[in-house]
Amino acid sequence: MTTESSAPAASAAAADGNSRLYTITELAAEFDITPRAIRFYEDMGLLEPGRAGRNRVYTHRDRARLKLTLRGKRLGLSLQDVKQLIDMYDAESDAAPQLKAFLDVLSQHRRQLEQQLQDIEVTLAEISQHEERCAALLADALPAKAGAKASA
Repeated sequence: MTTESSAPAASAAAADGNSRLYTITELAAEFDITPRAIRFYEDMGLLEPGRAGRNRVYTHRDRARLKLTLRGKRLGLSLQDVKQLIDMYDAESDAAPQLKAFLDVLSQHRRQLEQQLQDIEVTLAEISQHEERCAALLADALPAKAGAKASA
């Protein structure tokens, strides 16, 4: 059984030149997520931690990728879309294709949200109609009951 949660950050220099390394516990606490969620993001290929013995250690790059992953999730993007976008930023190339791809993803997501909003508005209108009808039926039924009790 590993003790990742109590492992100190390793002191070896990270591949990206930033010597700060993070444990899974540190990242989980910083981003208010569980270590299990971080391991899930690893399984999805979003993070690639190194090892210090049996413990995972994360570089500044991993921390940035986790931050971008969580931001994409808050925007409602799929993890597949998030991974594609993050991987494009990792590739050393012209930023224009990356920005265009991101705009395409955001545009598609906007269309989905606008459709959901329309669906919600229709559903709320239907609920309002049902509420009004039920209230009217209830109002009609109450005087009839009161009249029946008075004559009995």
